[in-house]
Amino acid sequence: MLYPSHFEQKIAFTTIRQLLKDKCVSTLGEEKVDEIQFSSDYTDVMRLLSQTDEMLRVLTTDSDELPIGDFYDVRPALSRVRIEGLFLDELEVFNLRRALEAVRLLVAFLTRHEAEVYPHLHELVSGVETFPLIINRIDSILNKFGKVKDNASSELGRIRKDLFQVQSSISRTLNSILRQAQADGYVEKDVAPTMREGRLVIPVSPAFKRKVNGIVHDESATGKTVYIEPQQVVEANNRLRELEGEERREIMRILLEFTNFVRPHTEDIFASQYFLGQIDFLRAKALFGLEINAIKPRVDDCCQLEWAKAIHPILFLSLKKQGKSIVPLDITLNEKQRILLISGPNAGGKSVCLKTVVLLQYMLQCGLLVPLHDSSRAGIFERLFIDIGDEQSIENDLSTYSSHLLNMKYFIRNSNDKTLLLIDEFGTGTEPMIGGAIAEATLERFNRNLAFGVITTHYTNLKHYAEDAVGIVNGAMLYDRQHLQPLFQLSIGNPGSSFAVEIARKIGLPEDLIAEAADKVGAEHLDYDKHLQDIVRDKRYWENKRQQIRQKEKKLEETLEKYEAEMASIDRQRKDITNKAKDEAKNLLSEANAKIENTIRQIKEADAEKEKTRLVRKELEDFKAKIGVEQSETGRDRSRPVLNKNPKPINKDRSRPVPTPIVESEILKIGANVRLKGQTATGKIIEIQDKQAVVAFGQMKSTVKLAKLEPISNTQLKKEAKKYDSLGTTSSDEVRQRKLTFSSEIDVRGMRGDEALQAVMYFIDDAVMVGVASVRILHGTGTGALRQMIRQYLGTVHGVKTYRDEHIQFGGAGITVVEFE
Repeated sequence: MLYPSHFEQKIAFTTIRQLLKDKCVSTLGEEKVDEIQFSSDYTDVMRLLSQTDEMLRVLTTDSDELPIGDFYDVRPALSRVRIEGLFLDELEVFNLRRALEAVRLLVAFLTRHEAEVYPHLHELVSGVETFPLIINRIDSILNKFGKVKDNASSELGRIRKDLFQVQSSISRTLNSILRQAQADGYVEKDVAPTMREGRLVIPVSPAFKRKVNGIVHDESATGKTVYIEPQQVVEANNRLRELEGEERREIMRILLEFTNFVRPHTEDIFASQYFLGQIDFLRAKALFGLEINAIKPRVDDCCQLEWAKAIHPILFLSLKKQGKSIVPLDITLNEKQRILLISGPNAGGKSVCLKTVVLLQYMLQCGLLVPLHDSSRAGIFERLFIDIGDEQSIENDLSTYSSHLLNMKYFIRNSNDKTLLLIDEFGTGTEPMIGGAIAEATLERFNRNLAFGVITTHYTNLKHYAEDAVGIVNGAMLYDRQHLQPLFQLSIGNPGSSFAVEIARKIGLPEDLIAEAADKVGAEHLDYDKHLQDIVRDKRYWENKRQQIRQKEKKLEETLEKYEAEMASIDRQRKDITNKAKDEAKNLLSEANAKIENTIRQIKEADAEKEKTRLVRKELEDFKAKIGVEQSETGRDRSRPVLNKNPKPINKDRSRPVPTPIVESEILKIGANVRLKGQTATGKIIEIQDKQAVVAFGQMKSTVKLAKLEPISNTQLKKEAKKYDSLGTTSSDEVRQRKLTFSSEIDVRGMRGDEALQAVMYFIDDAVMVGVASVRILHGTGTGALRQMIRQYLGTVHGVKTYRDEHIQFGGAGITVVEFE
């Protein structure tokens, strides 16, 4: 049920229809566009949406292009030949063939896709005839250019053969006569035979028309040329005309026979035409949805609006042509907040917000995809009532306010819990005091009828009423006070200021005039308006801060992950380099020892012969030089042993002295400053018990094994103390800063589950750290999944005393109140 009668014109849906028609390729699809109508049947709406969504997926994901082209409307021709004796002409038969071929290609294309993935398109295809016999019959009659073939019948073949022979004979005779006339000078050299009244003739100058024996059929407009049919070809031309008549009659007979063959299939062909129109229509809807970034949202069989990033499609296309971007709209209407009362400055986007809601809801219930975010949820309303614009009428003796009151009267009588009301500038058009009172009473009646609605207003009394009434919520269109320009963003929860003074000052009204007006209205009203502005400003500020914190936390997490990955890589490289250096040093030491032993053996075997000894020593010096070169090349001098110039004999058992271990108890004594090995925490030994010691770490005492302790000097102790002092100061400052900036409320509505849970975890950690008594988590009602997820997490947090629903007046089950121990 829609109100008023020109509903589509008021919401600009006629523009949407025209945009859809522009994307159709046939009149069949355009007729389907004209048949679009509002539906409140959930099953019907879901079927239409699913069909369009499946077509959109076919257009965007399929590698093959949808076979669109020859969508000819053959219904008028088939309707005409329902009467016996009438037949389809060549062009109509040719168009029929192309239309049936289009049906065949579409059916083949769509049936190639899986029925489980595209069930609604398969439902459209099922039962559609492809008429292979009719297509084959047409192919036997017409050629690829749509003309009747010579072999369409044996009689037609004979006639056309005779026609060709007669035409050839006439052409030869005329050319012979023409050459002779040109030789005699009766006809100009560049003249050729032409056709007049279906007969071949020769153009002759009037001065020589009696020189050529024949029949004059015509003359030129200037009278300078006459067209003569030579006597020799008159009989041949007569025969030609007879054959042409026989050809026409034979073609008529063939077409009549074909029409009689097709006539019993007329209804099935009409059904295939309906299928073509439906595909053309779905394609147009899908292309339009692609153009405005539309989706098929989640639709529930109830009355609700939980939209994220909704945009007005016509405004979006207009701004897109200008190279501008549109500001999306977030709006929520449910059982808890059925009516949204929007206030704010003029030209701030209130009316656009209202028109966006009504246009998208109407599009949705007409089966069109709508430009929303994937997380959005929509519902179905049985009645859509609007009061937008001026309805004054001289003929009906209606003023602007009278027309508004008539609309309100209709709304009150016909609205129920499945009605969506859209009212612009509620209560305006009369004396403000009584107009505001009537508007408030009317709003109360709407609320009593449990109707849903989006209403724009400037009246302060309506803002106060919305604050106290259950089921009604205030909303504000945000305004940038610094730059004096609207932001076109909707904020739900607080009323908005009209910014009348700021706009007047921006336009350039005299300051003394503005001051006088301020004095007249009174400081109380101005302070109220100022407080509204401050609330909106502060809310926007903290929302921006929250967004910045989320971005910084995400960036910090990414940096930490990157740092940990790089540290792990560096550790692996360091271990590889160390192991490689150890292996090289081990190999070099083994090689050096072997060389030294070999040198000693050779000296002993030579019995200290000077020459032999000198040669052996020279070999050893060469080996040392070689090692020195390798050390300089590799840069690992420290990791390799340095050979003595005068090596000493190495014992065969290669035994080495073992260093005497230092006894821990000799260094670790009572009063010594110590720390745990591998740790940074420092303490002082206050008691030693055998192999254990009692150590004081600050105010805490702990019993630790002596083997796990190591002594530290006074200098190291001072460095550690400075480090912890600065760390304590930094931590204390950070906690103090967080206490100042901490908000006891977080809003996770519109977030995905994992994102919302992460935000709540950070929020609870901060709350515990700053030591607040309780906090509020705004998660909305919805399906209850997000609420359950958050409460499961709260049940695992140490320090949480209780968590419960907020009072029904302040949000009920949509808000969780958390109290800490």
